[in-house]
Amino acid sequence: MSMKIQDTFYISHGPPSLCLEEQCIPLVHFLQSFQQKVHPIRPSSILLISGHFETSYPTVNAVSNSPSDTIYDFEGFPECLYELKYPAPGAPELAKRVKELLMASGFERVDEDENRGLDHGAWSPLRLMYPEADIPVCQLSIQTDKDATYRYNMGKALAPLKNEGVLIVGSGGTTHNLEKVQFDTSVVQPWAQEFDTWLKEALVDGRYEDVNKYKEKAPHATMVHPTPDHFYPLHVAIGAADANSKGQLIHHSWGWSSLSYATYKFMVPLN
Repeated sequence: MSMKIQDTFYISHGPPSLCLEEQCIPLVHFLQSFQQKVHPIRPSSILLISGHFETSYPTVNAVSNSPSDTIYDFEGFPECLYELKYPAPGAPELAKRVKELLMASGFERVDEDENRGLDHGAWSPLRLMYPEADIPVCQLSIQTDKDATYRYNMGKALAPLKNEGVLIVGSGGTTHNLEKVQFDTSVVQPWAQEFDTWLKEALVDGRYEDVNKYKEKAPHATMVHPTPDHFYPLHVAIGAADANSKGQLIHHSWGWSSLSYATYKFMVPLN
């Protein structure tokens, strides 16, 4: 029987060239320490919600137990990145369970994709967190035409998976406006800093409803996230957390002046 998992996670996965960029070294070291220092319980499987998997309806990649394909969903990076593989087994049973839970909670349509592999929002951090690539992985898509509460409710529906040993991970970027990055300075841009600070305070206080309404509540929300694709995985993670949970900042670093790599664990406080 799989051990129950109490916590959920949101990871800022950084650029595809994560392992090659000097500005990403703190994030790389953190991800490499994940099994030993952050989450030593081995999950039965991993459900990963990536900002790079967008569909009209909730979709799970229900590939077979054979190694998943590695998707290179980026251009213009060093050739060595296109040679990297992350041959984790698929998790078709988990995919069916995700579909079952979502539909039982009122999501009328949930699709299965039997051919889609793992995009870089999944394999890039997972190859550092679980380099053995021996834990089955299922991805769940996002719908950017829905609001954050929709994603939060999706997470609530998936919360029972934790009792089945499933590690639920949202993978995106705490701040993510690629048009505003600056490569020639390490000075953090004020608008990104203000949003990042607001988000940390809201998550640490457990003010998840404020996070669901971030477009109205947070400073510079549309500047930080002109599209919600890299932010919505966070809402699934907090939805799947315990109702009494609070966020814990477990890593923080910056890249290219405005990309926050803040990463959170959602857990019930001990006192």
